[in-house]
Amino acid sequence: MMESTLKILVFVVGIIGVVSASFEFKHHNNEEVLKVLESVHQACPNITRIYTLSETSVMGTPLYVIEFSTTPGQHEPLKPEFKYIANMHGNEVLGRELMLKLADYLCEEYHRGDASVQKLIQKTRIHLLPSMNPDGWKIATEKGGTDYLIGRSNANGVDLNRDFPDLDKIMFGNEEYQVNHNNHLMDFIRELGHPVQPETLAVMRLIMSTPFVLSANLHGGDLVANYPYDSSRTGASSEYTETPDDDTFRKVSLAYSTHHPTMGDPQRRSCEPLENVNFGKTGGIINGAKWYSVRGGMQDFNYLSSNDFEITLELGCKKYTDQKDLEQEWKNNKDSLINFMWQSHIGVKGMIRDAFTGRPIANALIRTQNITHIHGDELGIPRDINHDTTSVFGGDYFRLLTRGEYILTVSYNGYKAQSRRVKVNNLKMTEATRLDFWLEPLGPTDPEFSAKQSGMDTFEDVESPSIGTFGVSTDVEDLRGPVAMPRMSSSSIAQTMQRQQREYPHQQQPEVAISAQKPEPISKDWLMYYMLHNIGNM
Repeated sequence: MMESTLKILVFVVGIIGVVSASFEFKHHNNEEVLKVLESVHQACPNITRIYTLSETSVMGTPLYVIEFSTTPGQHEPLKPEFKYIANMHGNEVLGRELMLKLADYLCEEYHRGDASVQKLIQKTRIHLLPSMNPDGWKIATEKGGTDYLIGRSNANGVDLNRDFPDLDKIMFGNEEYQVNHNNHLMDFIRELGHPVQPETLAVMRLIMSTPFVLSANLHGGDLVANYPYDSSRTGASSEYTETPDDDTFRKVSLAYSTHHPTMGDPQRRSCEPLENVNFGKTGGIINGAKWYSVRGGMQDFNYLSSNDFEITLELGCKKYTDQKDLEQEWKNNKDSLINFMWQSHIGVKGMIRDAFTGRPIANALIRTQNITHIHGDELGIPRDINHDTTSVFGGDYFRLLTRGEYILTVSYNGYKAQSRRVKVNNLKMTEATRLDFWLEPLGPTDPEFSAKQSGMDTFEDVESPSIGTFGVSTDVEDLRGPVAMPRMSSSSIAQTMQRQQREYPHQQQPEVAISAQKPEPISKDWLMYYMLHNIGNM
């Protein structure tokens, strides 16, 4: 049996517990973090689950996540997945305490009958990781929490927000050389180039295994909502570098800053007076690369490796917030934290199915074009949003968009592409506009009737530890029991098949056994996806 990506901690409770005891605003140590999460779970067992990520910290501390959902542990089609990650830099502590209080608040208000909280949990699957860097927190705390840098990095001295694969470089290269591949760029990674820290690897696996739609990374040291790209195209230290979804990123960033009492206040004092930077004058938001360029950051990795839109929230001038200020900071951020989670419901969502069988289609490609009217009935100039998304394993898809009119085109190997027009209104606290697609399989008379020409771009050969490794055998006897097969790329598999056909010309089709070593179970759809994109394109 293949090892699961995530190790689940199951806490069995017979009946719904009473609401947890009064939350204490303090700096909770690493052991107390788990105790708070357990207390919340015991109070709300039917809507919560606690799990740990695949790796521990360098010093062996588990990375705990609490999930809120009406069906904990399961992805429900059409229910967006959302995450907050805090304490990535160990000495930036406010986000850690806000996540613990947020968990307590969601549970308490759900039991009290708060209609807005109940609706949020019923319509959203929420994941909260209070501390990505518990070792750094421990180091910073033991040194008094007063130094600007001590505890920022993990126990190996690595800044985790510079440790992710640099997918910006790949994206900018694709733009320069007009390579038509603008999403899920881990497909281009053959090797990571440096030893990834365990905390980084754990979060990478979380991102790649859970179909997140929206997320935020909580930091400290300033007061601003920072949105992609974090890395500049030209390599300049400061340069506005917009994504194809710049309008959407600005909208979700403002959704946080405008619900905070001071983040978007143009009259507030700057955290760095000598630098003459006041983010309040820009609504409390900033393009990351315009502020300062960062490579290997987590927010850009989310956007370019998955369907997830992530921003970075700087929650205060102090990195190690004074304990006496924690309760007030919760009051300052509560409405923003809730409102930002609702942004996972903007835009469009729907199901993609086979028109004949009704079977959900995973990994279909969704291309988006903005055709919003600008002046009255005058049609705006159509603009391609060059960041495609994909349907997930339930056949559902989500496309975050601002208000306006759009054309969505869905394609998948072996099916006719389909385009539909949709108007997005983004009403407050409502679900995304529903737009379903029923794709018709290609027939033998269709000109696109081949794996190479039907809908999706083919992928380059990949051997990545985050995706899986492959082996091949042309001996059908190998199927009778477990064998050790050599690691091979998809091109090597194709060459093996071609060689076998040359050596056995009377055999109508080559016989091949493929072994895939992946960190999670392999579905039939995944296997078909791999074969269509690799073996089918030899």
